[in-house]
Amino acid sequence: MTDTTTPPRFSDVFDTEVAGRWSAPGRVNLIGEHTDYNDGFVLPFAIDRRTTVTVGRRDDRLLRVASSFEAGVHEMSLDDLDPASMSGWSAYALGIAWALSVARDRADSPSFAAAGGDLSTIDLSAVPGLDLFVESEVPVGAGLSSSAALECSVAVAFAELWALDVNRSALAAVGQLAENEAVGAPTGIMDQSASLLGRTDSGVFLDCRSLDADVVDLGFAAAGLEVLVVDTHVEHAHATGGYVERRTSCEKGAAALGVDSLRDLDADDLGRAEELLDDETFRRVRHVVTENQRVLDTVRTLRTDGPRAIGHLLDASHVSMRDDFEISVPELDLAVATAQATGAVGARMTGGGFGGSAIALVPTEARADVEAAILAAFAEAGHTAPTVFTVHAAEGARRDA
Repeated sequence: MTDTTTPPRFSDVFDTEVAGRWSAPGRVNLIGEHTDYNDGFVLPFAIDRRTTVTVGRRDDRLLRVASSFEAGVHEMSLDDLDPASMSGWSAYALGIAWALSVARDRADSPSFAAAGGDLSTIDLSAVPGLDLFVESEVPVGAGLSSSAALECSVAVAFAELWALDVNRSALAAVGQLAENEAVGAPTGIMDQSASLLGRTDSGVFLDCRSLDADVVDLGFAAAGLEVLVVDTHVEHAHATGGYVERRTSCEKGAAALGVDSLRDLDADDLGRAEELLDDETFRRVRHVVTENQRVLDTVRTLRTDGPRAIGHLLDASHVSMRDDFEISVPELDLAVATAQATGAVGARMTGGGFGGSAIALVPTEARADVEAAILAAFAEAGHTAPTVFTVHAAEGARRDA
């Protein structure tokens, strides 16, 4: 029997009047993995897959959150916001309200200080409650930051409906705080920045220490290229051990080398690092140092030689993540190797690792052959069939209606 069940809509769950609809995109990180929480450089772009939140105003102080992908309603009073009481996917939305409520107290933290703006104006003591209904076309667990898409769609909705004078860099810091402390995932600020600052046909070159962001023309279409995403369906979770261990190793390496963060090191420091550190910690440090340089080289190459010249940098990034940072899995390695052997300009895993997706920069005329080769390779290896699709650089968070 065919399942004719349709997902619920806002009006199926809530009886409040719709005040507006906001959306924010997922992202592909072109290059710069695990560099963000090391104060380094990243080059992501927002993608044309979005999470949408429809919002209605309430006449009390209650926040209620529901979605098209899970039954039930999660609720919490604005007067009782507490990360310890948040769980599941709703923590990404409710956590934004909590992070806004404590932003004034965190004004001196590195992320908020770099973001600028007058956080003292944020006051949730008298704002009304809201009903939020979430829908998403960003694959969960695919390394395309469905979490940031949810956080940022909610953040721009809150900012407008509560008349908060907060710039987008500060909203990115709000999203990072929510993910770090309400969700418990020790991520950096890259994903939220890409989702909020993205522009059509462009990447966001972000300095994660200063939060200076520069829009970089990617030029893929003009060069006859497409970005192919291979979702391996090997799910990852940033709040679990592997991500935490990598971040701890980076902090250990920085402390041993006497620097505030690995951003303060360059290739000339790697000889000293190898002498001082155990092998595993050294390789973690080497990945971050060389990945930062690859981001800078990619931005320079895009501007001088165009996107067809960046393939070797994407390939080297994958090798570094596979061998030094050890965050790849066999499915990702197979997707990357197959794409490279079938005509891709370059390929790498993208996202936090331990599953998720790979990306391949492919000539338009080769896209079908690369996709077919990847599907065949996965079938031959006995892996679950991946989902393969193209993405385009898109606009960041916005009000849709």
